Amino acid sequence: MSKRNLWIALTLVIGTVPAQAETIQVTIDKLVFSPATVEAKVGDTIEWVNKDAFAHTATVKGGWEVMIPPKKSASLTLQKAETVDYFCRFHPNMKGRLVVAP
Repeated sequence: MSKRNLWIALTLVIGTVPAQAETIQVTIDKLVFSPATVEAKVGDTIEWVNKDAFAHTATVKGGWEVMIPPKKSASLTLQKAETVDYFCRFHPNMKGRLVVAP
């Protein structure tokens, strides 16, 4: 096989390897989601790390909800491409956004 054909074959193989799913952390501290906006892709996991001394939620109105206990973490694996705004059910001024690409 020529070097050129080998290069084309390697490029095709590498190009078809699926992207590795990531875990993206969102910190909750002093009633704030940080970062407030997260860009992710289907298959990624969002992990909320609660540094506050009380519980929070990540709630999508009419959708899902994740309970995050005090001084603990909780996670959600993203199943579909969408943009959602979420908030804490206990502290409605806490807001975040997930932008999920295919």
